[in-house]
Amino acid sequence: MPDNGDILFGRDGDAATVMLNRPQALNAFTLAMYRRFDPMLRAWADDPDIHAVLIRGAGERAFCAGGDVRAIYEAGRGISGDRALTSAFFREEYELLRHIHRYPKPYVAIIDGITMGGGAGVSVNGAFRIAAERTMLAMPETGIGLFPDVGATRFLNLCPGRIGRYLGLTGARVGAADALYCGFATHFVPRERLPALVATLARMDHRERAVEQILASFVTDPGPAPIAARQAAIDRCFAGATVEAILDALAREAKGSGPDAEWAAETHKGLLTKSPTSLKITLRQLIVGHGFDIEDALALEYRLTQHVMAGHDFYEGVRAVLVDKDQQPRWDPATLAEVDDAMVETYFAPLGEDELRFV
Repeated sequence: MPDNGDILFGRDGDAATVMLNRPQALNAFTLAMYRRFDPMLRAWADDPDIHAVLIRGAGERAFCAGGDVRAIYEAGRGISGDRALTSAFFREEYELLRHIHRYPKPYVAIIDGITMGGGAGVSVNGAFRIAAERTMLAMPETGIGLFPDVGATRFLNLCPGRIGRYLGLTGARVGAADALYCGFATHFVPRERLPALVATLARMDHRERAVEQILASFVTDPGPAPIAARQAAIDRCFAGATVEAILDALAREAKGSGPDAEWAAETHKGLLTKSPTSLKITLRQLIVGHGFDIEDALALEYRLTQHVMAGHDFYEGVRAVLVDKDQQPRWDPATLAEVDDAMVETYFAPLGEDELRFV
């Protein structure tokens, strides 16, 4: 595979290959990486000798930990001098994700390691997602004043019961078995078998077995999904139509004597550390976006990003978590009570000519 810097493209037999090559940054996507990835996908779609696309992450820790939110922070704060990044990054990212979701050839992501935010975007939106023992997937955006995007309006709503709400609001992490249960992963393959899987996919052509058959010959059982055992409690606690109702339900669960009391108490405590604005945006996003296809989901999310970029909490969240790293964000508004319905509605206001539209 030739050395092309942060994202490497190559070919292995009949498969086009993508390597996210920023292991020091947990393979987080930059805008330049998206801009190089999209035309390659288009070229491979038209190449009759390419029968599948395989994407992986470099290093031992991550598939992809998300997008380069620090660069967006610096643009929005005027530090980098490129204020247009706050719109261009999301627009071009979402256009790529829509392309991945509608890709005409098998698209296979090996989500071995940390997979968050934009990493979920370039994997969960594709056809095949291979989890392994080290898979750890999360959508932690409410902790940095954002909301679960990259198509999460669609894929979180496809989770069983109220699990999507739980994961979107809390940013809770799931492992391989849970990723399968939630639908984020399609197959589990042990790490020791991944090289053989890649080699077999590379030898695939139109005369050989379909990708589904190849993957089926490598899968094993990852064991029970812990989140499945907790689903009844999640469904009870996250059924409310407001964040306040969800917190009240968690508080009641925490006071009980059942096996989920400790989980409820910890979840309640964790939610209170998130951006109040982000929590209310996220819940409304998932309610109104239920049943959305990828285009509608990304269009809604783009609208939300542009309103968030004009606000306070995203910049404060990134400052606290990634810049100063004091882990003490000062949200504004500071409480849920201060975030009323009218304020939430402003984040869903149309952008006019600046809306994201797909052609």
